[in-house]
Amino acid sequence: MAVLAFMKLETNLVSTARDARGMVFEPLNAAELAAQRNVHVVITELGHVRGNHYHRVTTEILAVLGPALVRVRAEDGLRDFRVAAGEIRRFVIPPGVPHAIRHEGSQPGVLVSFTTRPHDPQDPDTCREVLIAQQAPAEAQALTGT
Repeated sequence: MAVLAFMKLETNLVSTARDARGMVFEPLNAAELAAQRNVHVVITELGHVRGNHYHRVTTEILAVLGPALVRVRAEDGLRDFRVAAGEIRRFVIPPGVPHAIRHEGSQPGVLVSFTTRPHDPQDPDTCREVLIAQQAPAEAQALTGT
């Protein structure tokens, strides 16, 4: 189990511009963007879990579109963050902080992940730590009443 020793998790709501077409948001400022070495967009099906790991050396910035549950293990124990439907919440997750994201909506969930280290399948930076157990399909449907 990883324990955050000296860095703190940061989280904040992301401002969006909305109109009839949908929404636009900028998850990083110019300085943060310059420090990134990888970006990926993650589409998650109903009730499924992403993460359940921590990074040894990488800082990860997540922009999570709700509804979702984001759980992290911080110095003071497990912390849950509920991201409401239509809301975007940003998380800056330092190395050594276990994190997991469960999509809780009736449509596929979206998150954008930025990392300070390139993805390298030959030298992975992730260490598994389960914070949110994967649900059975019936349990996932109960989240949305479908």
